[in-house]
Amino acid sequence: MATFSYRRAHILAIVLLCVLVIVCVGGLFFAGNLARFQEDLSIREGRTALSDVNDPSQLERALRQYPSNRILRMVALANKDSIEMEAATRQLLSEAEPKDFSKSTALTASSRSDLEALSADLTTAESNAATLMPRYVALLKATREKLEHDARPLQVGNYTPSKFMAMIDEQHNEMTALMPKALAARAEYDGAYDRCVALLIQHSGAYNVINGQFIFPSQSAADSYNAAATTMMAAGKRIAQFEDERAALRQSQLTKWKSFVGR
Repeated sequence: MATFSYRRAHILAIVLLCVLVIVCVGGLFFAGNLARFQEDLSIREGRTALSDVNDPSQLERALRQYPSNRILRMVALANKDSIEMEAATRQLLSEAEPKDFSKSTALTASSRSDLEALSADLTTAESNAATLMPRYVALLKATREKLEHDARPLQVGNYTPSKFMAMIDEQHNEMTALMPKALAARAEYDGAYDRCVALLIQHSGAYNVINGQFIFPSQSAADSYNAAATTMMAAGKRIAQFEDERAALRQSQLTKWKSFVGR
């Protein structure tokens, strides 16, 4: 009798163990299917939200369609990073401009005291330009650390924070590559501008302004001014090109974000 009870208890234990194994395997299978379902749903929502977005300005409204979608929230972080870094870039570059820049370009109406103040501002702007790149790099580093922290809880299947940060690193590298060109153009512009101002100060009272043109007392002074003005114009074109390149970069970022969602 005791043997029979022992065998029955043994069989019951084996049955219960089998049931437990089946439940565990089924749970894992269900969890795996649920995770795949959630990832597929997130991808479909992401593709739907971004399908008609062809300009970065349309992005925020599209992202609001699915506020809980983790993949789109990653894209929102990338977009926020791009917008904030663009604003920071503009702020930093403004430090490499003389004060009241729009007013300072009217040299023909400037008095000697105006020109001397402008020369001092240009010297300060040139000095500021030399410190901008290290500050920009430090800002990128701090921004990256915050992005990585914010992206960590957003993993969905293969959409991992590490893959997201790889995209962000590429984004930051592209933005960083533009800055030295912008700073070089800005420094060359300010330097040439300062040479123009210095010539006007040097020949103050000796030159005339006729139909918006400076008439200097000597050909050498006129040639020096024209050379500096030509350099200034060329640098100004490169500054304008930087704005075009930055706009093109924003567009290419959008393409990469859409690719990230749809891969």
